Amino acid sequence: MILETLTVGPLGVNCYLVGDDETRETLVIDPGGDAREILDTLRHGRLTPIAIVATHAHFDHLLALEEVRAETRAPFLLHADEAETLAHAAMGARLFGFAFAPPAPADRLLREGDAVNAGALAFQVLHTPGHSPGGMCLWRDNHVFVGDTLFQGGIGRVDLPGGDYATLMRSIRDKLLTLPDATIVHPGHGAATTIGEERQLNPFLRPLRTGQWEV
Repeated sequence: MILETLTVGPLGVNCYLVGDDETRETLVIDPGGDAREILDTLRHGRLTPIAIVATHAHFDHLLALEEVRAETRAPFLLHADEAETLAHAAMGARLFGFAFAPPAPADRLLREGDAVNAGALAFQVLHTPGHSPGGMCLWRDNHVFVGDTLFQGGIGRVDLPGGDYATLMRSIRDKLLTLPDATIVHPGHGAATTIGEERQLNPFLRPLRTGQWEV
């Protein structure tokens, strides 16, 4: 599996280029800025972008979307429950002091259990709402791309429109902590980690470890 991690945009989003090392078909996950860097990396690596996938539709994960979509003609994939968040992405950007033109709607809407393919690689969609209503993760074997659901030592914000703490904790418990401990977690910001490390050390998950929080 090809895996390139680019930290892009003013808010330091991790954009992942994930591809089949034989066919070179590649997913562009969370194009959060610096479109030229993303496009140059694809070209220099002889990678064929087969789809652009957003783990959620907050503006910082989409800043390079339209430029990358226009140049590559790759379809844009988003969870079906995230359409409203996408519609309000430009408003969210203005609240943070950024100018951002509203993106066009997604070309394909995803749901729990769908597969996103690149060559022989098939990633399963895990719907993980809480940070946003249509937040999702992409999981295959020992890798999971989690957007802003889970971080090394942290969890996603729940104080933005559509966020909900109980929903986020339920998503982490039921969709991520059920994965093997060795699963590598690729977050939307910051360093990679593992499910096992977060299960044992993440202070925000202590209520799940101790049984102090249940739904």
